[in-house]
Amino acid sequence: MTLALRVLERVHGHLGWLAVAALAHPAILLRDPRRRARLSVSLATALVVVTGGLGATIYPDYRARVKQRIFLEAPALGWMFERKEHLAVGVLAFALVGCAAHLGVTLCTEPEARLSLGRLSHRAFVVSLLMAVVVASIGVAVASFKSF
Repeated sequence: MTLALRVLERVHGHLGWLAVAALAHPAILLRDPRRRARLSVSLATALVVVTGGLGATIYPDYRARVKQRIFLEAPALGWMFERKEHLAVGVLAFALVGCAAHLGVTLCTEPEARLSLGRLSHRAFVVSLLMAVVVASIGVAVASFKSF
């Protein structure tokens, strides 16, 4: 069981950094709010969802086996991990908002609404990307200190 958790933890970490790279793509492409990048947006969001799902799957075992020891041995790192969890939810939320806004542009007929949704999508992906960099960096720090 521990070997499986260790493997899943590492896969989660690697997917997290891949998600950072994937989020950079729509954050860059959507600078022009009229540009369409459905595949980039959809795949980046899907990768964030899969990464978050895997993190949520291993979290109960992580909490039971590792988290308390981190708090006992390095409380500051334990609190960083707490922040990582919250920021990770933000990464997911902003990616979903960006994806919904981008895909929703095609449903709008008003040029102003299309432009507003395009800007919203770009900004959401930029925020998601910045938060994802912080989340992945904290993840590396925590995993370097203690793991399954």
